[in-house]
Amino acid sequence: MTLRRMAVIFDMDGVLVDTYRAHFQSWNVVAGEEGTEMFEEQFAATFGRTSREIIAILWPELGDDAAAIQRFDDRKEEAFRRIIAKDFPAMPGVERLLAGLASAGIPTAIGSSGPPANVALVVERLGAKHPFGAVVTADDVARGKPDPEVFLLAAERLGVPPARCVVVEDAPPGVQAAKAAGMHCVGMASTGRTREELSAADLVVDSLDELGPGVFRGLVDGAG
Repeated sequence: MTLRRMAVIFDMDGVLVDTYRAHFQSWNVVAGEEGTEMFEEQFAATFGRTSREIIAILWPELGDDAAAIQRFDDRKEEAFRRIIAKDFPAMPGVERLLAGLASAGIPTAIGSSGPPANVALVVERLGAKHPFGAVVTADDVARGKPDPEVFLLAAERLGVPPARCVVVEDAPPGVQAAKAAGMHCVGMASTGRTREELSAADLVVDSLDELGPGVFRGLVDGAG
């Protein structure tokens, strides 16, 4: 490993793919099947929480029935995959950014709290041209964000020290996880997020078009 080797670890939802609307639609698919509806105010208030947390808040009648909660969750995620498979919401600038990092010899990884099937769909669409060096999903870790486990595992799989990694995140718990891992962090104020809630990041951007190999190297080498 060379001294200046570095890596970029991407969260998935809200960073590589603009999935805010697709998640909202998929929640309403299963809500409609249950004879109810999720309003956007409810969705916005729970945005960023795990599916199981959202189910517990909005469908408390399921109680502690783990099997029923899992079935509900599975239906929601299946609906989500159908929606994004039909109209894949790649984040503007993502292909240019991944191509630029590949050309610069900077390895990339995905560190997501999403289900493996969701992540696999995104990897299939985006990673075909620019393969990710490592992929970590919810099933790979015991503790979710803001615990740093997901990012530390991604760095380990890439063979890059945490201090030489930059995380791109759109959620405050993800920013906390990156900092707890001892990594640099870029906060991305994508749909449903504000710059203020990402202020703990080393850099906050509104678009992937603001990023490139030079920006990431500047953060890691102290010039950012």
